[in-house]
Amino acid sequence: MRIAILTTETLHHAFFVREVCRHWNVAGVVEETGGVQPPFDTHHPFEDDRDAYERDLWFDGRTVPLSDFAPVSRHENINSPDAVDAVAKLAPDIAVVFGTRRLRPPVIGIAHGATINLHGGHPERYRGLDSHLWAIYHRDFDGLSTTLHFVNEELDDGDIVDNRPIELTRGMELPALRAANTGVCIRLVVDALDAFDKNGNLPRTPQSKVGRYYSFMPAVLKDGCLNKFGKHTASL
Repeated sequence: MRIAILTTETLHHAFFVREVCRHWNVAGVVEETGGVQPPFDTHHPFEDDRDAYERDLWFDGRTVPLSDFAPVSRHENINSPDAVDAVAKLAPDIAVVFGTRRLRPPVIGIAHGATINLHGGHPERYRGLDSHLWAIYHRDFDGLSTTLHFVNEELDDGDIVDNRPIELTRGMELPALRAANTGVCIRLVVDALDAFDKNGNLPRTPQSKVGRYYSFMPAVLKDGCLNKFGKHTASL
């Protein structure tokens, strides 16, 4: 089975690729180097703490690139002709998408078996960006889950392969949430690849409703998320 991963260069994506490669031979990674930029400030200091936490947790304090674990081709836009060609050259049976911008044709249809996407939260409740932060903002801690779904032309609208909760622990702080989510992402994808290899297909459940769309969370709202998350986990 040939596997392509479409993603961006971050610590948690590098760890994800490393762990998937421990279970399966990944034909290649197509990295998107550009991205949609919001017209307002989104950076919060907790994100620096999050990056430091992940470096220490996974990489002994180092910043490790995707290319340490699989062949990588880099493209500014995942939908550009050169990126489409790069995916096509990998001839994947399955393409796994984690953290790129919205995919468009023809890249969606390249994989022979399926193109599947990891989405934070449940798309019937939260579509778009920063879904976990928006769930925390609304004090919807049951909304802290991760979904693996098929990619189609509508945003976060494809049939669901699986959805699993993120385990929260007493005293857990917000900088640790992304690492916990990444663990769920790894388990979802490894189990899906195992199922596809065994059965030649993946389970799929159509979505019953269209969730609300959320964009980038502004930095000024993230203090509130930090406090709400801390209060919730302190009570577990």
